[in-house]
Amino acid sequence: MQTLFIISIALIAGLLMSRLAKLVGLPAVTAYLVAGIVIGPFCLGQFGVDGLGFTSLEQVKSLGIISDAAMGFIAFAIGNEFRLSQLKQNGKKATIVGIFQAVCATLFVDAALIAFHFIMPDVLSLPAAITLGAIAAATAPAATLMVVRQYKAKGPLTDILLPIVALDDAVGLVIFAVSFGVAESLTSGRIDLVSVIVDPLLEVILSLALGFVMGIVFNLTEKLFHSRSKRMSISITFVLFTVAISMLEFDVGAVHVGFSPLLSCMMLGTVFCNICDVSEELMDRTERWTAPLYILFFVFSGAELDFNVIADAAIIGVGLIYIFSRSAGKYFGAGWSARFSGCSDTIVKYLGITLLPQAGVALGMSVMAESLGADGTIVRNIVLFSVMIYELIGPTLTKIALMKAGEITPGAESARGKADMASKR
Repeated sequence: MQTLFIISIALIAGLLMSRLAKLVGLPAVTAYLVAGIVIGPFCLGQFGVDGLGFTSLEQVKSLGIISDAAMGFIAFAIGNEFRLSQLKQNGKKATIVGIFQAVCATLFVDAALIAFHFIMPDVLSLPAAITLGAIAAATAPAATLMVVRQYKAKGPLTDILLPIVALDDAVGLVIFAVSFGVAESLTSGRIDLVSVIVDPLLEVILSLALGFVMGIVFNLTEKLFHSRSKRMSISITFVLFTVAISMLEFDVGAVHVGFSPLLSCMMLGTVFCNICDVSEELMDRTERWTAPLYILFFVFSGAELDFNVIADAAIIGVGLIYIFSRSAGKYFGAGWSARFSGCSDTIVKYLGITLLPQAGVALGMSVMAESLGADGTIVRNIVLFSVMIYELIGPTLTKIALMKAGEITPGAESARGKADMASKR
C-alpha cells in the first residue's frame, strides 16, 4: 500500500508542477525534477510523514526498478532515430560530432581540474580529476528526448541531435572505462590493461550484440500477433526483457562481462525500426503508454538530488569549475566538429547548448567511482552537485536553443494535446 501511495503522490506532484511550469514557459522535464525535490527527503521528507513525500534516499532507491525500466524505454525510443533513411543524410556528420564533442568535453575538464589539482592538491587528487573528466563526456538522453517530444521539435538540428545523444553514451562509456582504469592504477600503483581496454570494449560490443539479437527476435514475435493492443504489449515485453538481460554481470577469468542497458535498448530500437514495416505505429503507441513512466523517472531523479553537498564549499568550487569547463567543451567541441563536417550555421551555433543536460549515466559512473575510496566520495558529490544544476537549467537551455533554431513552433505543445484527443476519438 505504501509503495502504491508514494507512486501516486509522485505522479500527481509531477503533473501539478508541470501545470505551474507551463505558466512560466519551463519544460515539463524541469517541472518533474522540481516536484521530486519538493517531495524528496531533503524537503517535505524532512518532516518524516509517510505519504507526504519520500522520507529517505533509501525509499527513493527502493523504486529504482521503475527508473531502470524508464531508461530502457527512453533508449528504445532514441534507437528509432537510427533509421537507415535518416542515417544516409546525417549518419557521417552525427558520428563525427558525437565522438569529437564527447572527447572535447573530457579534455576541457581534464585540463581545468588537473591544473586545479596542481594548485590545490589537498582539495582534489589527480585520480579524482581524471575520473571527473571522463564523466564529463556523458549527456542525458532522457531530458533531451523529452524536450523534443513535448514541443514537437522538427528540423535539421533535431535530426542530428538525437543520434548524437545516442552515440554519446557509447563514446562516454569507453572514455570513462579507460580514464577510470588509469585513475585506479594511479591509486593502487599498478596498471591493469584488461580493465582499461578489454572490459569497456567488450561491454560495448556485447551490449550492441544483445540488442541486435533481441531486435531480430522481437520482429519475428511481433508477426505472430495482429491486434494493436497485443503488438504494443509485445513491444513493452521486449524492452523490459532486454533491460533485464542487460543487468547480468559475471567474470570469465580476469575479464569482467557486463552489458549497458542503454546501448542494448538503443540497438533493440534501431534494429526493430529498420526491419519492421509497422515500427512507426508501434513506437507511437509505446510512447503514449510510457508517459507516466517518464514522469516517475524524472520525479525520482529530482528526489535523489542530495542537497547536503551544497554545504561543502570545496565541492561547490570544484563543481563550478567542472560545470563551466564541461559546458565549454560540449559547446565548442560540437561547434567545431559541426563546422568541419559541413553542417549549417544554425547547427554550428546551437547544437552544443542542447548537449549540456547530464543525469542518469553520469550518476551511474559516479557510483562506480566510489571504489576509489575517499577520492570516489569527492567525485560522487561533485557529480551530484553538477547534475542538480544541469538538470534544472539544461532542459530550458535545450528548449531555447531549439526555439532560436526555429525548430519549435509556438503553440506546438497545445496542438499536440488536441491531436492526441482527436486520435482517441
